[in-house]
Amino acid sequence: MEKTLHAGLLVLGGGPGGYTAAFRAADLGLDVVLVERDPYLGGVCLNVGCIPSKTLLHAALVLKQAREISDHGISFSEPKIELAKLRGWKNSVVDQLTQGLAGLARQRNVKVLQGEGQFAGSHELRLTGPEGEQRILFEQAIIAVGSHPVSLPMLPSDPRIMDSTSALNLEDIPKRLLVLGGGIIGLEMAEIYSALGSQVTIVERTDGLLPGCDRDLVKPLQKEVCKRYEAVLTKTEVSAVVAESQGLRVSFSNSQESAYFDKLLCAVGRAPNGNALKAEKAGFLVDTEGFIKVDEFQRTTVKHIYAIGDVVGNPMLAHKATYEGKVAAEIAAGYRVANDAKVIPSVAYTHPEVAWVGLTEAQAFKTGRQYKKASFPWLASGRARTFGTEQGLSKLLVDPDTGVIIGAGIVGANAGELIAEAALAIELGLEPSELALTIHPHPTLSETLAFAAEAYEGTLTELYLDKLSN
Repeated sequence: MEKTLHAGLLVLGGGPGGYTAAFRAADLGLDVVLVERDPYLGGVCLNVGCIPSKTLLHAALVLKQAREISDHGISFSEPKIELAKLRGWKNSVVDQLTQGLAGLARQRNVKVLQGEGQFAGSHELRLTGPEGEQRILFEQAIIAVGSHPVSLPMLPSDPRIMDSTSALNLEDIPKRLLVLGGGIIGLEMAEIYSALGSQVTIVERTDGLLPGCDRDLVKPLQKEVCKRYEAVLTKTEVSAVVAESQGLRVSFSNSQESAYFDKLLCAVGRAPNGNALKAEKAGFLVDTEGFIKVDEFQRTTVKHIYAIGDVVGNPMLAHKATYEGKVAAEIAAGYRVANDAKVIPSVAYTHPEVAWVGLTEAQAFKTGRQYKKASFPWLASGRARTFGTEQGLSKLLVDPDTGVIIGAGIVGANAGELIAEAALAIELGLEPSELALTIHPHPTLSETLAFAAEAYEGTLTELYLDKLSN
């Protein structure tokens, strides 16, 4: 017999946005049911994305630093890679965090159900899962169903072809690995496999790595990976892949010759999951790509149904989803709030890291937006030299009319941590002088943003100012 449940608020999807929305709504007194298709909360980010990849990227950085320190008088023998132990460590990190989320759900009396959900009406969801068919009647709903890796139709069905999820399983370390896509996901996975011993080739169809990021930030990264990888092929596409016994035979758009690879990682982007919901039965709109249109209150075209995260649009980032999840939960609880975030930072956890927030120079060039720029090269940072990351750069973009900071970019060690100060500065409408007059600890990499602000103000003493032309 079909089971019927009732929920004051139904949250569909247990990723960072979904569980944040569910927990915040429960804290505000709502009766919450959280539906997740997988056995554990956390979604792609925690289980097969952000967290496992960053765990392995830390291991990759340790390997890289151990090899590089030999230039400074400390030598190690070649490391022994035990994949089973490495996988076990990665999985233990994920397990601890997923267990923590399960505990938080219990503490908040959030009812968690496993299964695939589809709408059967504007107040009804049909759930198919381990406990059979269930019917959930809800007063309000938040959709947080995320996205999935994009595949390419020309790729054959072969276990040697991976997406970002299967690549994190670390089944083996291929001798030669081809990575399709020079964006954040492709570059991060390339870092991991290269450090573990693969000869990596990256193929990117645009004219440079990290499309959309300013070239001055990408340049140190591209220089570094070109030294470490077998090849970095820009302005190139894969025209054919043939699965053969000796490997994957790959043909390229700008070459008459083909090459063999042991494995191929397809990292050409992600697509939203909106088309799997039977949205027409609930009455809200999903576009042809699978995105759900929402307003500044995260509401769909059906006012009691909200949507957040990857499924509502780019950028597809966990921290964007959590912010939107809190907005949706608070609106559902009757609070007068809205999504008024000025900026969303982006980070590539490569070596070196690249981070940016707010206006980029590429965007300014495309839109005709006027700006002034000041930058500080890490060659002049004492802390950067102790890190061996002196090729880094910190820069600020400033509105010439209002004098406030409107964009920032950093390349170098810990750029992802450092960019938060710039994001806060933009949110608060700060001027460079306010960063410059804030005393930063010395010696730290955080000083480089303050030095960029001093360069803008004309008060920098770390370099001659004519070396920092805007």
